[in-house]
Amino acid sequence: MATAADDYTQAATSLSATQAQIAFTPTTAAAYVDVHYVVAGQGQQNFRMELSGGTWRKTVSGLSSGTVIDYWFTYEKSGPQYDTPHFSYTHGGSTMPAVATPTFSPAGGTYSTAQTVTISTTTAGSTIRYTVDGSTPTASSTLYSGPISVPTTRTITAIGLKAGLANSATASATYTIGTTPVSCTTQPDVPNFGPNTRIFDPSMSSASIQAQLDADFAAQKDTLTAQMANRRVAHLFKPGAYSVHDDVGYYTSVAGLGQNPGDVVINGAVTVDAFNESDQGVALQNFWRSAENLAVNPIGGSNRWAVAQAAPFRRMDIRGNLQLYPASYGFASGGYIADSKVSGQTASISQQQWYTRDSNLGSWAGGVWNMVFSGTPGAPPTTFPNPPETTLATTPVSRDVPYLYLDSAGKYRVFTPALRTNASGASWANGSTPGTSIPMSQFYVVKAGDTASTINSALASGCNLFFTPGVYHLNQTLNVTRANTVVLGIGYPTLIPDNGVNAMQVADVDGVRIKGLLFDAGTTNSAALLTVGPSGSSANHAANPTTLQDVFFRIGGSIAGHATTSLIVNSHNTIIDHIWAWRADHGNAGTWGWTQATGDTGLIVNGNNVLATGLFVEHYQKTQVIWNGQGGRTIFFQNEMPYDVPNQSSWNRPSGRNGYAAYKVADNVTSHEAWGLGSYNFFNVNPSVSAYNAFEAPNNAGVRFHSLCTVSLNYQGTITHVINDTGAVTPPGTVPVNVVSYP
Repeated sequence: MATAADDYTQAATSLSATQAQIAFTPTTAAAYVDVHYVVAGQGQQNFRMELSGGTWRKTVSGLSSGTVIDYWFTYEKSGPQYDTPHFSYTHGGSTMPAVATPTFSPAGGTYSTAQTVTISTTTAGSTIRYTVDGSTPTASSTLYSGPISVPTTRTITAIGLKAGLANSATASATYTIGTTPVSCTTQPDVPNFGPNTRIFDPSMSSASIQAQLDADFAAQKDTLTAQMANRRVAHLFKPGAYSVHDDVGYYTSVAGLGQNPGDVVINGAVTVDAFNESDQGVALQNFWRSAENLAVNPIGGSNRWAVAQAAPFRRMDIRGNLQLYPASYGFASGGYIADSKVSGQTASISQQQWYTRDSNLGSWAGGVWNMVFSGTPGAPPTTFPNPPETTLATTPVSRDVPYLYLDSAGKYRVFTPALRTNASGASWANGSTPGTSIPMSQFYVVKAGDTASTINSALASGCNLFFTPGVYHLNQTLNVTRANTVVLGIGYPTLIPDNGVNAMQVADVDGVRIKGLLFDAGTTNSAALLTVGPSGSSANHAANPTTLQDVFFRIGGSIAGHATTSLIVNSHNTIIDHIWAWRADHGNAGTWGWTQATGDTGLIVNGNNVLATGLFVEHYQKTQVIWNGQGGRTIFFQNEMPYDVPNQSSWNRPSGRNGYAAYKVADNVTSHEAWGLGSYNFFNVNPSVSAYNAFEAPNNAGVRFHSLCTVSLNYQGTITHVINDTGAVTPPGTVPVNVVSYP
């Protein structure tokens, strides 16, 4: 909600040749004020301002004459939170409002025929300048005077200008024009979801539902036998109320089929715990399971979700407390919550790290090393490192996951939530999630027996993909070429590339959504498992980015896999929302080890303005995350260095320095920011091994890190510095070394 200027006064003033101060004075005393700003169009920054004498202040450094800062505020007033309009400040100039950002009609997307596009801005008396080649427009670019013909695929980029006002933010839309209409071949609206998908109806007896849940759990429960098995299962509940208790084992998705979480109510529990005697009371290997789109009235007042990586908790309405730790209080290594609401207390207690996004919490308790929140009312304030909590008032850009639901006619559809900027709270907290709906007739349902050829044929015919629970071997790359394609999986469908092919590649188009897949490297090396955009991708996708959500990568553990890089992102503006890229440190005999399962890098980002929210990357053999693109942002990063380094000489950088960094920002990057990062070492094969640092980045004012830590687990080897040459060597006792901010 935006408020009028009489609610506050604000100003931006020069402090020196390189510094300016942004000030905000609320009419009513505020519990907090956050400032969001973009310097010279390069990457949004978000900070909690400092209060002094009734005015909140933030100093911005690294400026030069003529540098433009676009800034706005989020502030508290008597409980609710409000956002202000945008303001503009030119260093060496004066503060002024900006022209409203132009919009396009129709919106960018894929069209079978030529389009006529109009551009408008709500600022009266302004003019619009535009380009049609993807380049950034200036005051000398083509003047917009009427509708633009778009006969072939192209990107239109526009700015608004008006004397006395700052130029608008740049807006862009890509139009993909096909000469032949593409239409998905006829698919049923009530499809067969295959033998591994259980669909429950409230008319079924509680006893029969419970018997099926218990049978599935018995098969998926055991850490020693089920963790690397090929069994996959999904539990889907039609709208209504159920009195059941769903214990969630490996490779199990539990989801409601309502359009909103409250449409399916579980009077009982959806539980993950340290279930097995072999777990010894810890939940460090509770991977690959999920809960989504349900309301839970928990028995006893609390629901337990004690998980580690790759176990998302999305669109959940917990009407009571949520416990993220095992009943034994043993360690867990999770985790991730998004677009959820917990009316009571969320207690992490023994969780080593956790990320919560766009959710509403009654309260929060606990934290070991690295707890991060963005856009989450009820989250604790930033107190890193003691307690180790880092909080951003909003999430810069986010979009909830596509999900399956039943409409009022009993037909299945997939809902695709709308893009949010500066989001706070669950998308459904005050009503239905905004977005659009796609009928299942536009989806090809992938089941046992489907091959890469049949899947590619479906994609080529214009279909979206719905993967049912199963393991799918691919002898050719899956090619996603159409803008706005949805690739949705339930029950951890697993894609294994054979003969060294790359598993999937996405064209440099708008709005592709990939959710709920596990990419498992094959026994012949793949150059990459998933690539988003070809090398050199240049289109601007800010208005409709590609999103990767609950997409997981594995090298080894189940089979002796090999892949040089797990994920490469070349497309600009991509949102990476919860991935776990894992080179195995345990698993089936012969499938893991320094030579048995090989992978250099988990993630390479070449695109500009890419955002990662919930980034888990572990055990790769060289630099685990390489960020080459400008304007990148990461909110929460969890990493373990490879356990199995045989000796120091085999793991030194080309420069000769010890070990590889976990997260490297390329030397030529001038804009990057990250919050809440942890990297841990456990060199149990050779405890004499060390890494010079965990994080490596160029030293310039535009590259900033907040809330970093390193830990030597059980003092098996060391990390000498946290970031570059800053931060002490990891000490004995599994004690973190913390760096609050860098530089």
